[in-house]
Amino acid sequence: MIDLIKNRIPELEDMKKYPKELYFLGNLSLLKRRKISIVGTRRPSSYTKQYTQFLVQELVKRGIALVSGAAMGVDAIVHLSAGSENTIAVVANGLDIRYPSVNRHLIETIEQDGLVISQFPKGAKATPWSFVVRNELVVALGEVLVVTEADENSGSMRSVEFALKMGKEVYVLPQRLGESNGTNRLLAEGLAKPINDILQFANKFGVEPQNSHIEKDEFFYFCQTLPTLDEAVAKFSDRVYEAELEGLIYIENGLIRLV
Repeated sequence: MIDLIKNRIPELEDMKKYPKELYFLGNLSLLKRRKISIVGTRRPSSYTKQYTQFLVQELVKRGIALVSGAAMGVDAIVHLSAGSENTIAVVANGLDIRYPSVNRHLIETIEQDGLVISQFPKGAKATPWSFVVRNELVVALGEVLVVTEADENSGSMRSVEFALKMGKEVYVLPQRLGESNGTNRLLAEGLAKPINDILQFANKFGVEPQNSHIEKDEFFYFCQTLPTLDEAVAKFSDRVYEAELEGLIYIENGLIRLV
């Protein structure tokens, strides 16, 4: 059932104007996780498809929720690679409309297991203006913005403009000369950083647990934020010490770290 998000989302304070209304379908607890926004062209190369998928999967292992715009191309790859339970889709229309239609099943799956957000009421159709509004919200939700491939004057490049105004770091996949001219220009002008090593990049935002059977619950996602021992005990009480005894976490310099 479509409903309004009643609590303010701290990340959205970076927007030019906080959204008057935010509608949602799905699991709002995703908003509490660390989040990274990834966008890009609707016609990605095979190289971009491969490394976007690899990047997303490594981030998910570390408890990151992925944010994108539910469009064709890179956006769809982000949502599919993350798995619906690890993704937030921001759309440019009312939530009673699944657009683009080619992604209808994907969007419906995210509604059930992940989170879909819109600033537009039921019945509102996508317009050139609403895509710009959508893009700003996608950027605001993430700690950083990753653009895996983009041409000049594309919607992804306008997303970069939002990120820079918000003071967010922008990262791109290295691309060949003559391809992805938008991201290549960002590198040339020093406006973005290249992701030369995907594992190294992913490790900036969390730890891939050595124990593959660890439950990906609220405690797991909380520990990925490197909380202090006092913060963890205040929130989870004895669970912290039980996890330490089980060898799931360790305490270093007063901070909780996953094993």
